[in-house]
Amino acid sequence: MTVASRHSFEQVAACRVSVLRGGAGDPLLFLHGARGAGRWLPFMDHLAEKFEVIVPEHPGFGLSDTPAWLDNIGDVAYFYLDFIEALKLKNIHLVGSSLGGWIASEIAIRDQHPFRTLTLVAPAGIHVNGAPTADIFLWSREELTRNLFYSQDLAEAALNYPMSEEEQNIQLRNSITMAKLAWQPRLHDPDLKKWLHRVHLATLILWGDSDRLIPPAYGPAFQSLIPGSRLEVIPQCGHLPHIERTAEFVSAVGKFIGTARS
Repeated sequence: MTVASRHSFEQVAACRVSVLRGGAGDPLLFLHGARGAGRWLPFMDHLAEKFEVIVPEHPGFGLSDTPAWLDNIGDVAYFYLDFIEALKLKNIHLVGSSLGGWIASEIAIRDQHPFRTLTLVAPAGIHVNGAPTADIFLWSREELTRNLFYSQDLAEAALNYPMSEEEQNIQLRNSITMAKLAWQPRLHDPDLKKWLHRVHLATLILWGDSDRLIPPAYGPAFQSLIPGSRLEVIPQCGHLPHIERTAEFVSAVGKFIGTARS
């Protein structure tokens, strides 16, 4: 079933932010990774059969403004707390992928009261000794695309997708903002590890077993830092389980939230 989505702009904290929404039910706030969230994708459609799916583009990404106050991931975390208050959201299922998982973690250590569950999908945000993350800032577009996926058929399809000039400009803008937020230190906040013990939400951690960007070893590391969290590893999957293994991803998130509700 295809769920109709709608696009709007919301003005929050002196930032005009682009938002996709679809479905009905408990709100599920999805925070995207470094490549942005300019399109309504199949996994969103499936989740929207059970939830009201809300997909904002982070400040500095896509069609959203780049506000003067945007300096670091902590700024984005506080922005989303303002965003949630402005939209009067409550009982939220918070889901974040990669960069979005890092942002979700930073939100949760600051304020958990608006949320019912937390799902982190191959999140950045911490450093594990002996398991370096990839230096995505050195990869070409082709290297990055191929390394995102276990399935090289999917990588080929992504590389062959005809991007418009506008889409190319948006990807460049996304890359600039990503570098601003995560260049130094690379892809992590040295202080985040110290505070993840504050997360007492029901938490699911999902990882692809063939992730070349953030190694699967980071899954157990996150699990050890978030009390009572669950880790699920998806086989034959790269860095984007929601894209590459949509059925498994949607099933895992749906079952987890269903269990957390009961």
